[in-house]
Amino acid sequence: MSAPLRRLLIANRGEIACRIQRAARTLGIETVQIHSASDAGARFVTEADDALCIGPGAPRQSYLSADRILAAAQLTGADAIHPGYGFLSENADFADRVEAAGLTFVGPTGDVIRRMGDKIAAKHAMEEAGVPCVPGYDGPLIDDPAALVAVAERIGFPVLIKAAAGGGGRGMRVARSAEELPQALSTTREEARLAFGDATVYLEKFLGTPRHVEIQVLADTHGQAVWLGDRDCSLQRRHQKVIEEAPAPGIDRAAIATLGEACAEACRRIGYRGAGTFEFLYQDGAFFFIEMNTRIQVEHPVTEAVTGLDLVQAQLRIAAGEPLWFDQSGVTVSGHAIECRINAEDPDSFLPSPGRIADWQLPEHPWLRIDSHCGPGAVIPTEYDSLIGKLIVHAPDRESAVARMRRALEGTRIEGIRSTLALHEWLLSDPGVQAGGIDIHHLERLLEERT
Repeated sequence: MSAPLRRLLIANRGEIACRIQRAARTLGIETVQIHSASDAGARFVTEADDALCIGPGAPRQSYLSADRILAAAQLTGADAIHPGYGFLSENADFADRVEAAGLTFVGPTGDVIRRMGDKIAAKHAMEEAGVPCVPGYDGPLIDDPAALVAVAERIGFPVLIKAAAGGGGRGMRVARSAEELPQALSTTREEARLAFGDATVYLEKFLGTPRHVEIQVLADTHGQAVWLGDRDCSLQRRHQKVIEEAPAPGIDRAAIATLGEACAEACRRIGYRGAGTFEFLYQDGAFFFIEMNTRIQVEHPVTEAVTGLDLVQAQLRIAAGEPLWFDQSGVTVSGHAIECRINAEDPDSFLPSPGRIADWQLPEHPWLRIDSHCGPGAVIPTEYDSLIGKLIVHAPDRESAVARMRRALEGTRIEGIRSTLALHEWLLSDPGVQAGGIDIHHLERLLEERT
């Protein structure tokens, strides 16, 4: 690498911390793992080259404290910070502070994060690059009921009111008629103000039965960008992904290629660097941009499985200033991959199930990858996300991948806490899931039917 990273501070926890450590180790980079008091003794702490407790279990006093993270980096001699996903990974001010402290932020600049985090600004940037967007009105929404209805009727009901700074399924309301519009607008504004500190909202066409399709990209600091295939993340509950796969089944590959090229061009135009994901809704043969995630995604392993690329290693090499070592012609997609997210939750009620894992047995197969920070005796704290591991299978085709995932789930045993293993086994027996091409409401319909 042109400016090698020597010592990397990992500003995250759980399975992604283990994943980053693994990538850093292969590149000869030392790792410093910060952690909270609740995570003392966790696998991702003990396996790092160095570790430092930065506060109590409450995230705002540990993993969300930029002051404590930067102090830890200075104290331990780190020269770079990897934010993982969640926590401060898409916090533009944190990225700015990391760079201002003379450290390397493994991700895009604060300005780019800020621009892509604003849904209105991101939409404008995508339109300029030729990326298809959802029809809508992104000017300031006024309180004049007649004017508001006129805008919505021009787009066509139903419409979706969205927070400009939203994410994670929050800050969205559907209005199916003119009568519902004023209340939906006021409710969304208030939710946006409380959740994101920004009451700005915009209006777009509501798509009733879309699929969720993603394009993975990599871009360096030398103006080069490539796209690395697509993913289907339509199996969701309350806007939270449950199962992901690559490539998206049943979609024309030429259309995906056109979309991917547009995403790579958008990266070049906005000066993007590192790994990123463009998220789209897909309905009736058309793609509509919804947002860009300026970080590594939970579901990145399915892309790694079908391309043979290590995305976290790529993040680190790009952060060190290295130009991309391949172009678009060097990207190939082979076979099919599926990922199941295993959470410490009751599979029926979805209530969190913290506690100590009494038994942890996972199968070993050449086509199975397991990303986890857990094992026998591991303690699942109450303060954090319930994700305890991911099962990823790769096969020559989708039918074989589904069969392999079912076999992997059957061979997995987790006791002492409740987990969503049974939910995944149930889902993979569903004819719609087995056939592929489901829309984003499929899981919630299944759950309604089951209850």
